[in-house]
Amino acid sequence: MADIDWEDAFCGEGASCYRIGVDGDGNSYITLSGQEDTYLTDSREALQQLIRDIKAGKADHLL
Repeated sequence: MADIDWEDAFCGEGASCYRIGVDGDGNSYITLSGQEDTYLTDSREALQQLIRDIKAGKADHLL
C-alpha cells in the first residue's frame, strides 16, 4: 500500500464521511472514513479539478 498522508474526514449529515489523501509521488486518494485500505486514486491535478468542478456546482444534480 502507498504511504498516504490522509486529511481529517469531511463529514456531511449522517454517516457520509470522506477522507482525501496524497502521497509523495503526486497521486491523490479518496476513501470512506474507516475504510482507508480501499480507495479511489488519480493524479493530484485530477483531484484539484474535481474540487473546482464541485465548487462550481457541476455536481449539484447529485444532491
